[in-house]
Order: sequence, then structure tokens, then C-alpha cells
Amino acid sequence: MKAFFDTNILIYTATSDAKRQQAVDCLSRGGVASVQVLNEFAHVARRKLRHEWPQIELALGLFHTAFDDVLPITLHTHDAALALARDHGLAFYDALIVASAIEAGCDTLFTEDMQHDRKFGRLAIVNPFLESAA
Repeated sequence: MKAFFDTNILIYTATSDAKRQQAVDCLSRGGVASVQVLNEFAHVARRKLRHEWPQIELALGLFHTAFDDVLPITLHTHDAALALARDHGLAFYDALIVASAIEAGCDTLFTEDMQHDRKFGRLAIVNPFLESAA
């Protein structure tokens, strides 16, 4: 299995939410993310969680180490996301996550923001917080 992580998985690792440990366990298996995911994490950690910059930078450093790779958003990724949004009714930023996961050759996208078990070719959406996903 090659996994891609959506922002919400990272966010839970930086909270005291009941889902925190599941998110940490999920990330510990390894996988990839995109720069978009890191950007969104920084934004949410600062704005919604009200974390200070040193805390955010520490978390980002840990993510850099945990991920097998962090992918850029390219024009090709952008174009693929537009097609996914148009053809599958996805919100654009969700489509960008899906396009990045497909581009990375992943077969699993861990997120709670999209329909569990939905498939895009060989990429399957998995909500790691559902009992059936464990």
C-alpha cells in the first residue's frame, strides 16, 4: 500500500482530540503528502488552533521526516485537478489532493473529508477514523 495523507490527518496529530492517536498511528505507517497539505496544515494550525510559529515549524519538521516524499503542485497537477473537479463533482481543493495522490502513484488516500471507499481509478478514499477502516 502506498498512502497519501490529507490535511485533516495532520491536524488531528496537533490536537487533543480523541482522534489524535489514530491519526498518529496512521501517519506512522509512512506515505506521501503534497506541499498543499503542508500549507493547509500551517494555515489551520495558526488560525484555528492558534498555535505559535515555533510549534507549527516543529510539527512541519516532524512531518517532513515522517513522509517518504512531499510533492510539489505542478501545472500538470493543477490541470488534473480541474478535470477531476469537473468530471467527479469534487471541490477544487479536494480534487487537487486526489490529483496529487494519483500523480504520486498512491492506492490509498487517508482523509475524513471525502466519501469513504470512493475510488478514482486505483486510488481508494479511506477514512481511518471509521471502525471498518482500521
